[in-house]
Amino acid sequence: MNSFSHQLIYQPNGSPNGPVSPVHSPTHTPSPPTTSPGQTSPLSYPVSHGVPAIYPGGNMPLFSFQSKLPPKIQSPLNHAFGPHPLLNQNSGPTGQSLMQQTNMTVSQPHVLSTSVTNTAHWQQQLNYAQLSRQSSSPHHHARQAAAAARNSNLGNLGSSAIAITDPNNPNKPPLNGVLPKKEKEINGEKQDQPFQQWMTIDLGGMGLKNISKELFRYNFLTTLYINHNNLTYISSEISKLRNLTLLDISGNKLSILPPELGMLTNLRELLLFDNSLVNLPYELGTLYQLETLGLEGNPINDAIKSMLQKEGTTAVIQFLRDHCQVPPHPMERDWIMLENEAGGDRDTFTLLCYNILCEKYATTQLYGYTPSWALLWDYRKELIMHEVLSCNADIVCLQEVDTSQYEEYFKDTFHKLGDYDSVHWPKSRAKTMADWERKSVDGCATFYKNSKYQLIDKKLIEFNQVALQSSDFKKTEDMFNRVINKDNIAVVTLLENKETLSRVIVVNCHIHWDPTYADVKLVQVAMLMDELDKLAQNWCTIPSNSPYNYSSPQKISTIICGDFNSTPDSGVYEFLTRGNIRQDHNDFGDHVYTSEGLSHKLSLKSAYSNIEELPFTNFTPSFTGVIDYIWYSTNTLSVTGLLGGVDKEYLSKMVGFPNAHFPSDHVVILAEFRVKPPQTIQQPPQFGLSSNSLQRRFNNSQLGSRN
Repeated sequence: MNSFSHQLIYQPNGSPNGPVSPVHSPTHTPSPPTTSPGQTSPLSYPVSHGVPAIYPGGNMPLFSFQSKLPPKIQSPLNHAFGPHPLLNQNSGPTGQSLMQQTNMTVSQPHVLSTSVTNTAHWQQQLNYAQLSRQSSSPHHHARQAAAAARNSNLGNLGSSAIAITDPNNPNKPPLNGVLPKKEKEINGEKQDQPFQQWMTIDLGGMGLKNISKELFRYNFLTTLYINHNNLTYISSEISKLRNLTLLDISGNKLSILPPELGMLTNLRELLLFDNSLVNLPYELGTLYQLETLGLEGNPINDAIKSMLQKEGTTAVIQFLRDHCQVPPHPMERDWIMLENEAGGDRDTFTLLCYNILCEKYATTQLYGYTPSWALLWDYRKELIMHEVLSCNADIVCLQEVDTSQYEEYFKDTFHKLGDYDSVHWPKSRAKTMADWERKSVDGCATFYKNSKYQLIDKKLIEFNQVALQSSDFKKTEDMFNRVINKDNIAVVTLLENKETLSRVIVVNCHIHWDPTYADVKLVQVAMLMDELDKLAQNWCTIPSNSPYNYSSPQKISTIICGDFNSTPDSGVYEFLTRGNIRQDHNDFGDHVYTSEGLSHKLSLKSAYSNIEELPFTNFTPSFTGVIDYIWYSTNTLSVTGLLGGVDKEYLSKMVGFPNAHFPSDHVVILAEFRVKPPQTIQQPPQFGLSSNSLQRRFNNSQLGSRN
């Protein structure tokens, strides 16, 4: 039984718990020193750490990933970590409270002019503080909610206040705020789904000296009142309440705050009135959505007080964020060796895939938790360059590379420092723009080692053009309204190993981002597979002295990688892995593109599925999950090594990327492949629909209602 009694406020519009859909987009889209950017080089950290495996099961040996970088490019970006005017070069250790800055003092400490005290920002502080002081009675907010519910005559459970003295007692429904499960139909089967009804707890005005850690198990809470008690300490475990939007700790006896409060990135209101706070942790700077920081009634230092009065909460949070000490560099990601097959190393190659976060998308509006200096393109681009070059991959596939940065920076720098030749195309909208505007359009860039590969052919696949050029698509309303107006692309290259004469098709793509357009993602990937099949048919006719038999498209080694903006439970993942998907799949929703579904001819597998997909490839406060993949043809290639995940301990203290060490909201994924000997390459089994069905799956005459 919990050591505290509490008041639970039912919400009129409770919502079921569930994962957040990925929202990564150009329009909605997401190494330095261990002390501060002006004190030490980011390249001085050790490369061997012996981190234990993060993957359950198996006996795969782990090795710290060793850079194969030539000496001449070991430190191409030292200047990026020199003293920065935005940085507090005297920051203390992580979690240290903000001390008064010499350039932030006011001429008369604690004495403010009338013009300052009458600002709208300060008036808001006073109003909030007055309301806070009027809520000191026990369970004030819960009682107010109950009274409002009675007066409104709603008479429903969702807007009433209910006291639960023992939420752990299974005999007292609802248990921990979860109402009896509701039935929900998933893939044609009815399944029970829990429904979260209450999301607020009021422990205010109870004279509490301590808060049980059991409270922090309720990670669904959005509002927590622990105001007007006798608390002198707040546990760091409060960081588990990631869904909080309002936290009221006013009227206690706090002299310090836990830095972990900075993990509560959904906070809109943090009320700290009438405590004993002199300083604030720099880590509160990650509260980028905070609208109200209540500090009236605290002996807060003059720098912060003056800033809050003149410029408001946003300015204080930005100041804390930009002056926060850079955390220690994470341990190196492990290189995971898979069981080697017989054969020489000359038929192996490494491929790196990375969405680098285009310059124009890295805004403070979208990445408000990132220090402004860490969002600067001059800082990020060299960190990106170093991160990619240090892997020394044979083939590099980058997404969100805008035309100007490719032409002015990446193309020549990669060639000079890494011996890479390259191919780049911007997204389709670039064709409709003036020259100066076209430079800012991002696209996909594929780099390959000139010493190892020669480019046989290249092709741009524009998904909207593929749809437009088909008479069948023109008759489909969903194709016009949902598919054709998206300008996503794929860059396809045919490379030949100069030594072994083996060939590989490399597809570098960026699929539409919006989670409400799962059907569009499926159709884009289906069009990609159709176009790839046509290209491979043509490329089979190109003469070759190779010992490999490239008589059919399925016998050419194929890599399909990029940012698919689709999680492992998505229709895109299922389609690429299984080779087919039915029209009645949930991801199609009510949008009908075919009566028979989609299929492709290749036998594909995600490289990381050999060990289990990484915990994430995209890391932000609103979404953390896997959306980037490297798919390969299993009949021609085998995976011999993979770059492991990011240091877990480091991640436990981060709210999201980009940050000082990671220049994008995505992370690098890297795989090593071995080309199977010619005599072992077989025609892969055909999946899904017949060849006749493949020809007519988008035929308008075949369209029908969902089953």
